[in-house]
Amino acid sequence: EAEEQDQAPARPGRRAFFGLAAGLSVVGIAAVAAGQSAATLARSAAGKVTKLVLPRPATSAPEIPAGAELDLPGLTPLVTESSDFYRIDTALFPPSIDAGTWELRVHGMVENEFTITMAELLDLPLQEHYVTLACVSNEVGGDLVGNAKWLGYPIRDLLARAKPHAGADMVLSGSDDGFTASTPLEVLTDDRAALLAVAMNGHALPRDHGYPARLVVPGLYGYVSATKWVTDIEVTKFAEKEAYWTTRGWSTHGPVLVASRIDVPRPGATVKPKSGDRVVTAGMAWAQHTGIEKVQVRIDNGDWQEAELSEELTSDTWRQWRCEHTGLSADTHTVSVRAIDLDGNVQTSERRPAIPGAATGLHERQFTVE
Repeated sequence: EAEEQDQAPARPGRRAFFGLAAGLSVVGIAAVAAGQSAATLARSAAGKVTKLVLPRPATSAPEIPAGAELDLPGLTPLVTESSDFYRIDTALFPPSIDAGTWELRVHGMVENEFTITMAELLDLPLQEHYVTLACVSNEVGGDLVGNAKWLGYPIRDLLARAKPHAGADMVLSGSDDGFTASTPLEVLTDDRAALLAVAMNGHALPRDHGYPARLVVPGLYGYVSATKWVTDIEVTKFAEKEAYWTTRGWSTHGPVLVASRIDVPRPGATVKPKSGDRVVTAGMAWAQHTGIEKVQVRIDNGDWQEAELSEELTSDTWRQWRCEHTGLSADTHTVSVRAIDLDGNVQTSERRPAIPGAATGLHERQFTVE
């Protein structure tokens, strides 16, 4: 039975990363639907299966600090289980790609075009980073956002090897399924943890999330950055090339907007105050690659009240918040939330649909106090 491979106890040579397991001629959709993991096993042209073994990272993710998770039932966990991570892409069925034959081509407006294999990629000094990803089609208060620990190679180092020409301003990444994303070159060459990722939460990427390799870019919505099953990176110009979603009316650059969500109480819940008259609200806030400075909460359009924030894991990850309210009458109330990032940007109350560049507005929720 196919199974995900944990990290190896040491960094072996590149030939040791792959082993062929005979007798598995098909890893099919039916098997995946039945629960069999295809994350680290994919069918090869010879009808055999390549087993991917992850090296230990050269740079490990930071330890989760004390206080980064608030102990409150109903609050979304800091780290999203891979099986619970949202999936939005253009593939009707996720491609089944053999890591043993996978290659990534880097080309276009560069001095050095090259192709890298999986064995070569895994032999590079890989880094682990926690990064929260969000979908541009997420509605206000929606759940198309998640946080995971990713293992990969910095995209800026790949591009440094390629040496982009002066005048290039965009990277067009292409997927095995034909999807393309246009990412600003300056974003992929700055100091953020933009990765060509091969693992998620300590295991090889699940097939649904891009096995054997995908892009992970903090601070941008996925439609301009998070190419799954990536096989092609072209350095080019926005004026010369368009990507899949930008040809369909979505904005070109896709920066993540500061956002927040209410998890507690649930919609329409009846709440019995704790310790006399204390009611607790809680949720999540995110502003990837900038970071959250504060979260504010109000009841029934009253004054804004500053919420308690969990400790920050990194500026590329979301944070939990909680707020206590006293003196609420036995009635139906509306709670609203807004976040402020470390650049001073206040989450806007203006309502706007997702297209062309993310839905905006404040998340609100009604609940009844007993």
